[in-house]
Amino acid sequence: MSLSLVFIVLASAFLHAFWNALVKGSADKTIVLGLIALGHVVPGIIIATQAPLPGWAAVPYIIASTLIHWGYYYFLNLAYRIGDLSLVYPITRGLAPVLVALGAQIWIGESLPGLAWLGIISVSAGVMVLSQGIFKTEVPKLSMVAAVIVAAIVAAYSLVDGVGVRLSDSIMGYIAWLFIAEAFVALFIFKTQWQRLRMMPLKPCLLGFLGGILSATAYALVLYAKTEAPLGVVSALRETSVIFAALIGVFWFGEGPKTRRLLAGVIVAFGTIMIGLAH
Repeated sequence: MSLSLVFIVLASAFLHAFWNALVKGSADKTIVLGLIALGHVVPGIIIATQAPLPGWAAVPYIIASTLIHWGYYYFLNLAYRIGDLSLVYPITRGLAPVLVALGAQIWIGESLPGLAWLGIISVSAGVMVLSQGIFKTEVPKLSMVAAVIVAAIVAAYSLVDGVGVRLSDSIMGYIAWLFIAEAFVALFIFKTQWQRLRMMPLKPCLLGFLGGILSATAYALVLYAKTEAPLGVVSALRETSVIFAALIGVFWFGEGPKTRRLLAGVIVAFGTIMIGLAH
């Protein structure tokens, strides 16, 4: 794997952590998430003009993934409204590949190699470090529950898209229309929260829309890297986003305890990297 590809994947990891930080730092997270969904539409349209249609077999999966994303945005909003970035992000990004791996083991009968089990144990240890003392107060406990639900939703749409993209006639076409379909999420949020949208200053609106473009860009960069390098290596390196999120949460938002959050972020990232390398 070349140095330039390593940089591309690390850039994708940072962009993903960064747009989550934009949501966490926003005053109205619901509207910003709607703008992020809208931000996906622009690159989706651009890609759709260049890529073939995904085919009818992929349409049910695009619809299912879009519906699942409604739940994703709802619970991500809840998690960041009451929880820290350096707490929520490692759980959502760390548990998702664990759930996918265990789901494949249980429902498909796909045996997991030892490296994957090492990763699962590491992620579990990192989450235990993060959860230390959370049951002493109500708010952190709720944020943990919301983060776990988000992780389950990420695993669900990952599985749906994994099947859908294989049934499509065009990978890029599938991704393009998946992005375009997020317009329905944005329109629903804006229709039900129109007054709040009108009251939003221009700067956070632009930042939210930029967050959507950054999110789509991060996905596109990883997709490109997977065409040039081994899938497991790219997936593993991509999970360094957990470390970026921990650093942003601790040093930008002043979240703490700092040592525990940073240590947990590194442990979770190590675990997800092991799971990625095992495939």
